[in-house]
Amino acid sequence: MLFMGMARRLILPSGYDGVKVGGQWEGAHATFYGDMSGSETMQGACGYGDLKKQGYGFETAALSTALFNNGATCGACFEIMCVNDPQWCIKGAGSIKITATNFCPPNYSKPNGNWCNPPLKHFDLSMPMFVKLAPMKAGIIPVNFRRIPCTKQGGVKFEVKGNPYWIMVMVYNVAGAGDVKFLRIKGGNTNWVAMKRNWGQNWQTETQLLGQSLSFQITTSDGKFLQFDNVAPESWQFGQTFEGGNNF
Repeated sequence: MLFMGMARRLILPSGYDGVKVGGQWEGAHATFYGDMSGSETMQGACGYGDLKKQGYGFETAALSTALFNNGATCGACFEIMCVNDPQWCIKGAGSIKITATNFCPPNYSKPNGNWCNPPLKHFDLSMPMFVKLAPMKAGIIPVNFRRIPCTKQGGVKFEVKGNPYWIMVMVYNVAGAGDVKFLRIKGGNTNWVAMKRNWGQNWQTETQLLGQSLSFQITTSDGKFLQFDNVAPESWQFGQTFEGGNNF
């Protein structure tokens, strides 16, 4: 069950040096993992869990080390097209748009032929997305890619996990830049507390907040900032998901 909260938009001072979207096309390669059911792509190193349930569906990818940035890129969106391979690129296929939800790990024991080893830029797509660009038997294809703004339905969502001694919040359905750089939390009786990235888009704090309403501040990688006031009521429970009343 989702619970709705209010959001307030603020502007950071000028000069913030964040990752930009809408940049130039860059070269990379793409493969796929799993099958057409997409069941093997439903979890991952970003911590989003059931991607269908959370609105990401099959439009996802695991990123190589050079792109994953230790999880900081989780939630970012990319446009990808197959290029320079007349044998495999589907004519007129155009491009696909995906959200980064997983990590394609390097294999240093196999320095050659491992496309996820740094410094290579690589996307491991779900099979349903890969076959939009090339037939399955292609295996691997050259692509061009660029960062794009994420388009999401509804507000930013916060899943509250943990126990009475620490709280972990998974942030998802983030529009705009998509990737969260800073997350702060505030109880009804506390000041703002900076949360630490646990893994992917899971953030944690040991501050005791049970029995207090919860508010959040998000800063995305492009420097945009939103404040969500009283997203969770005082009666919130672990395992619940709350939806903010706005998005980037």
